[in-house]
Amino acid sequence: MDETVDTAVIVVGGSLVGLSAALFLSHWDVPVILLERHPGSSAHPRAIGYTSRTIELLRSAGVESALEGISWKNGPPRRIAVESLAGKWHGEQHWTKPGDGKPKASPVDFRAYSPVDGIAVAQDVIEPILRSRATELGAKLMLGYGVTGWDQDDSGVSATAVNSNTGRQIQVRAKYLVACDGGRSPIREKLGIERQGVGHVRTLRSILFRCPPIEKYLEHGYKQFSIEGRDDGFGGFLTTYGDGRWMLAWDIKDDTSTVVDETSQRDKVRKATGLPSLHDEDITLLATGEWDIGGHIADSFSSGRIFLAGDAAHTLPPNRGGYGANTGIADAHNLAWKLASVVGGHSRRELLDTYDAERRPVAQVRHDQIFARDDHRRAVLDREWPGKDVEILDDVAMEFGQIYRSEGIVLGAEDDEDSNGNGLPLAQKPEVWKGRPGIRAPHLVLRRRGTDEPCSTLDFFGKSWVVISKDESWQVEARDAAKVAGFPNFQFVCIGGDTVVEVEEGQFAKLFGLGASGAALVRPDGVIAWRVIEKPEEGRRESLEKALWRASFAVGSQSEG
Repeated sequence: MDETVDTAVIVVGGSLVGLSAALFLSHWDVPVILLERHPGSSAHPRAIGYTSRTIELLRSAGVESALEGISWKNGPPRRIAVESLAGKWHGEQHWTKPGDGKPKASPVDFRAYSPVDGIAVAQDVIEPILRSRATELGAKLMLGYGVTGWDQDDSGVSATAVNSNTGRQIQVRAKYLVACDGGRSPIREKLGIERQGVGHVRTLRSILFRCPPIEKYLEHGYKQFSIEGRDDGFGGFLTTYGDGRWMLAWDIKDDTSTVVDETSQRDKVRKATGLPSLHDEDITLLATGEWDIGGHIADSFSSGRIFLAGDAAHTLPPNRGGYGANTGIADAHNLAWKLASVVGGHSRRELLDTYDAERRPVAQVRHDQIFARDDHRRAVLDREWPGKDVEILDDVAMEFGQIYRSEGIVLGAEDDEDSNGNGLPLAQKPEVWKGRPGIRAPHLVLRRRGTDEPCSTLDFFGKSWVVISKDESWQVEARDAAKVAGFPNFQFVCIGGDTVVEVEEGQFAKLFGLGASGAALVRPDGVIAWRVIEKPEEGRRESLEKALWRASFAVGSQSEG
């Protein structure tokens, strides 16, 4: 007889996004069981870059201290076109070019928009950190358990899993399931959810290896090398993981050979490096594999009680904007607090509908931005899709200024259109949005009252609903609205009050778009759900209370709320 285990949420898939989902759910005190068919991380490091926004999210769950000391200081990795490492170097290839096409004088200063840096670390280094923290917070990670079947009904979801080593079979029963089972997601396919996008572009063969003699080629600051322009027609991609490991990848269509033995692998490394004299002992082979590169966006990110996240929802090829793995981690963060609020009995199930409404457009924009830039644009020139030939968006806007539109975002009359009366752009810098509902609440450097200790507005988000204002009288309205809606951990933050003050006077009003008596309602994920630029003379508590009811889908709220 199968062993039956009950929990609140099942996560299927234990790579980066699945682990993030388990981490964020356990952070919100949601009982979660993760099922992963492999016993640990992949032999290939895969993702390497985690953006400032991702580190903000991990920081909110107590992971930041384990990542200290590995932050990059010069932005995303630099790439250059070369014939080989030892051959001719053609020129730098930029992720985003300025409008005049001239090289940028310096990298984007993301630190002006965030209290943390992005990091450059291999996926198989960060995954154990996520496992450890998720387990510490109470998540149950069942590695080596492959899901063999599942079904859902009106009351929940059941999944059957088998341990590949012992043959032990279990059945897990939960209220909801999060599918993080990859680009070929069996769960998505069984649900019958179709995908659109540029589709499959190419298949790469790769070699992971160590080769100390080539480390010297990193002295010029480049970490990625696009191999092209050779007389022999060989092309490929060479990158370092910063820990002595390198990966060489090339298009399978350019290599009809099926031989992947050690001799042929070392020969490929010699060809790519332009160093035929490398000895066998100079090249330590670690792993080899094949990778499908393409772009797909699922037509829906949910079906019933099942939600898709990461590659199961969107496959986005590796890129220097960090739009792949980072988008998946943000999926997990967006969904986790909503599941926590529904499972905890604070919100109605309709809150979960906002997951698809918010995350799918973000994935679509990122898909189109990837294939608009030179890294991948040349490979899809002959493809047609609705988002082709979009305008290239600013890097800061993409990182910190993509906007959510859903029933969980409460707009005022001044928020419906931009100042020119046009439809809203897909992304803008935070200082341009000026605190519009639907954006990540901006980072602003503050100072603890009575000290020189700096902090950020973001330090107050990620734990509960928050009302933030320079007008201390909102504290009463915030307390009363939270009590009526049933959110016991509601917080009020007064800028200039007893706790924190602005370092530069007037910046709070500028970034959040608020007058001296205005206030903003910030969701548990740090997104602005509602604001009022100035405090109304009457009905102040009612306006905040109604906004909280609507944004949270609080249990018992009226249809008009």
